[in-house]
Amino acid sequence: MADKQNSHSTPPPHPLDAMHPKSFDVPCILVIFGGAGDLSHRKLLPALYNLALENELPKEFAIVGFSIEKLDDDAYRDFARSGIEKFSRQKLTDEGWSKFAPRLHFVSGSFTEARDYLNLRERLDALDREIGAKGNRIFYFAIPPAFIDDCSGNLSAAGMISAPDGNGGFTRVVVEKPVGHDLASAIEINSELAKHFDESQIFRIDHYLGKETVENLMVLRFANAIFEPIWSARFIDHVQITVAEQEGVGTRAAYYDHAGALRDMVQSHILQVLCMIASEPPRSTHADAVRDSKLDVIRSLRTFEAGDVERWTVRGQYVEGLSGGEKVPGYCEEPHIEPDSKIETFVALKCYVENWRWAGVPFYLRTGKRLPKRASEIDIFFKAVPRILYNARPAAQLAPNVLAIRIQPDEGLALKIISKVPGQTLRLTPVDVDFHYKTASPEAYETLLSDVIVGDQTLFMRRDAVEAAWRFVQPILDEWDRSAEEPIPYSAGSWGPTESALMLARDGRAWRNP
Repeated sequence: MADKQNSHSTPPPHPLDAMHPKSFDVPCILVIFGGAGDLSHRKLLPALYNLALENELPKEFAIVGFSIEKLDDDAYRDFARSGIEKFSRQKLTDEGWSKFAPRLHFVSGSFTEARDYLNLRERLDALDREIGAKGNRIFYFAIPPAFIDDCSGNLSAAGMISAPDGNGGFTRVVVEKPVGHDLASAIEINSELAKHFDESQIFRIDHYLGKETVENLMVLRFANAIFEPIWSARFIDHVQITVAEQEGVGTRAAYYDHAGALRDMVQSHILQVLCMIASEPPRSTHADAVRDSKLDVIRSLRTFEAGDVERWTVRGQYVEGLSGGEKVPGYCEEPHIEPDSKIETFVALKCYVENWRWAGVPFYLRTGKRLPKRASEIDIFFKAVPRILYNARPAAQLAPNVLAIRIQPDEGLALKIISKVPGQTLRLTPVDVDFHYKTASPEAYETLLSDVIVGDQTLFMRRDAVEAAWRFVQPILDEWDRSAEEPIPYSAGSWGPTESALMLARDGRAWRNP
C-alpha cells in the first residue's frame, strides 16, 4: 500500500440537490449600509461580482450602497471595481464588468438622519420601477452594532419594512457577527431587531458557516453509512478543533482590542463548527430543523464553574517573535493597540457535550493569532484498538485512527489508518487516505449572499442559538474579569502558550498540529 492515497474529484450533480433548490429568479434590491466600507470593498462587492459571473444573481437585481461618503454612482462603481480587482476570486474582465457595473448605485446619507432614509426610499422606489424588483428588499447592516437600532428604526419610520406575510414584497436584514459583546448586549441587540423585524426576516451572518467544508460536515455524517454508527462516545476518544491564524491583529485593532479571541472566534465560529460535529440527525433539511439540532448541542454544553475556568481554559497574548521567517512585533506593540492591553490573542479550552451520544468525550478548542500557519481543522480521534494482536507491545503502541477535516486553506479530509510497510518484515505505520477538493470553492460570502437572496436561513444563526452561545462563554469572561491574572505570553510563530499543551498532557493527549 502506498504511503498516501490521493483522490481529486468533484462530485457530479445529484438528484438530492432538489432538497435545497435555489431559484435565482428572485427580483430584489440589496442595500448595503456601510456600502463604501472595508467589508464591502474586500468581501461583499467581490462576492456579488462572482455570483454575477456565474449567473447566480437574479436578472432584476440592483445593489445600492448607503453611507456617509459623498459618492455618486460612477464613483461608487470605481470603488467597487478596485475591490474586485484586488480581492475577487475570479479575474475582473471587461465583459464581466460591463454586465455587473450597471447594477451598482449609491445614496449618500447618515445612519442616524431620518430625512436621509426618505431619500433612500425615493431612490429605491425609482429603481424598483426601473428593474421590476416587486418591492423586495435586502438590507445588509455592514455597520458597527451601535447603529443597528438607528438603522432599523429609521427604515421602519420611512415605511421600508414589509410585514413578513404581507403582499408588498419581502424584507430581509443581514446582521454581521459578533452579535453583541456579551450576553447582555446580545439580548439588547436582538431585542432592538425584534422591534422592527420578524425572526424569519433576520439573517445573522457568520462567514465561517459558508465555507464549503463546513457546509459538507452534515453531508459527511448523514449521507455516509460508514460514519454515523461510530460517531459517538463508544468509538470516539476526543475531538480537537483548531483555528490558527498566521497574521497578527492587522487592520482590525480597534475592534479586536475590545473583543479578543474568545469573543471573536470561539463564541461564534468554533461553537458553530462544534455544533455541526456533535448534533443529532435533524428531522429534515429544513432550516429550522437543522438549527434546532445545533441549538440542542449548545444547550448541552457543560457550564463552566470558577474552578473549571482555571483548569480548562488557557488564554495567551503573542509577544515579539518570528513569523514566516520575519521578525514581528508583539501584540502590545502593534499600531492602535493599548500598550498595557490584557486582551487575549490565543485561547484554548476543554468542554463537554453532556448528552447520551457524547458523555465523557472532551472537545478541545483552540484559536490564536501569530501561530505558525493559517489553518482550520477538525480532528476526530478514535479510541485505540485493544492491546492484543498488533497493538500488544507496550513499547510500540499503535497511533489512533484520526479523521482530519480541513476547513482551510487546503479544503478536504484525511483518514489516518494503520497499514503494513511493504517488505518481508512486519512493520506497521500510519498512512493517510486523503481527499482534496479539485476545484476552487465559492467564497463563503458568495454562498451566504446567495442564500439570503433565496431566503434560505439554514446557515444563519437564530436568536436563541446566539444567546445560548453567549450563556456558555459568559462565565469564562466573568471569571477572567475577576481574576488578576494576565494572558500568558507566547512567542509569535509558536503554537501558543506551553500551558495549552499541558492542559491536554494532563489527560494523556496532545494537540495535533495541522
